[in-house]
Amino acid sequence: MNRWAVGLSLAFFAFILWVIYLANTGASSVLFNLVGALPYGDKLGHFCLFGLLTFLFNLASRCKSFAIGRLRLYYGTAAVTIFVVAEEISQGFIPSRTFDTMDLTADALGILGFTYLSHLISRKSAKA
Repeated sequence: MNRWAVGLSLAFFAFILWVIYLANTGASSVLFNLVGALPYGDKLGHFCLFGLLTFLFNLASRCKSFAIGRLRLYYGTAAVTIFVVAEEISQGFIPSRTFDTMDLTADALGILGFTYLSHLISRKSAKA
């Protein structure tokens, strides 16, 4: 099971890197057209892409966590958060992109929501 989670999370991460590459180079894509056709499609895309990546990374790492004071963080959540913040900030330095705090907010909500889902599944599997 874990090999599948690791493989799927890496494949999904590669997909996201490809989408970021397309956006950074100003290329067009049917995905961008689809997102543009949906109301709030860009924000929904950020929420789903980075939320799902968080969920997959948490599954792949078997929901292992570390402590910062009294707060416990999943390694997968921390890794995706660092990646997302770096990627969003880097957009301010790429001519074809713009830094958008609403994108970062959608990313954060997706990360938080899917982290909670990871927590629920981890607790349920621990009881079984």
